Amino acid sequence: MQQDWNIKSRSEACDATGRPFTEGEIFYTALFRDAGGFRRLDLSEEAWNARAADPAAEAIFSSWRSKFELPPPPAPETLRRDDAEGMLRQLMESSDPAHRNTRYLLAVMLERKRILRPQPSPEKGMLIYERAVTGETFVIEDPQLSLSDLVAVQEEVSSLLSGMTGIASAAPAPTSEAATESAI
Repeated sequence: MQQDWNIKSRSEACDATGRPFTEGEIFYTALFRDAGGFRRLDLSEEAWNARAADPAAEAIFSSWRSKFELPPPPAPETLRRDDAEGMLRQLMESSDPAHRNTRYLLAVMLERKRILRPQPSPEKGMLIYERAVTGETFVIEDPQLSLSDLVAVQEEVSSLLSGMTGIASAAPAPTSEAATESAI
């Protein structure tokens, strides 16, 4: 099942009360699964506690607690548009199932660079990430890649990031395990 979801970015105000968050304030993010995908709510601590006390409250798919940080002013674009994050955003918009492995590898790369933070996901095979600075949510399918798959996927990512016109096949190429591990 291939699905990608567009989930709104972190709010700068409580979705329940409309009160703006202040720098350093603790708030809660809740994801709800609807027929059309996911819906995100950012709630102040007071709204979160009121929701928890309401027995008729809608069931939450996933939630986490964060400290609100004002987003920095937009910096002049110094990176090329074909950087890893830009490429992930393009591939998320396209939802092409042929790029499932590439989306996964780009998300893991961005997690290792601490650009994306993993969040709890109750559903096996699905990864939820939050962008550290903006609070945007990314839902990525985990393709359960083996070591032998990684070289071909890494070649595809390198090809896409370098701006080459052809896209490498996502099929695993025959390779030694040592070469695969060095590619990671």
